[in-house]
Amino acid sequence: MFYNADGQMMSMLSSWTNIDRADAYTQGDTGGSWFRTDDLRNLRALVDELTIQITHGVK
Repeated sequence: MFYNADGQMMSMLSSWTNIDRADAYTQGDTGGSWFRTDDLRNLRALVDELTIQITHGVK
């Protein structure tokens, strides 16, 4: 919750800010990995999709 420039009370999801609690990965991280498995899988899916588009000439 916060007050906007007009003095009205507003709210937003805490996940949209830097005050949200750390997720389980961050809490358990011991510095062994810079990336989460799910993030790497999502990146791979994006690269695969771009590769298909480039191969087939789709922009």
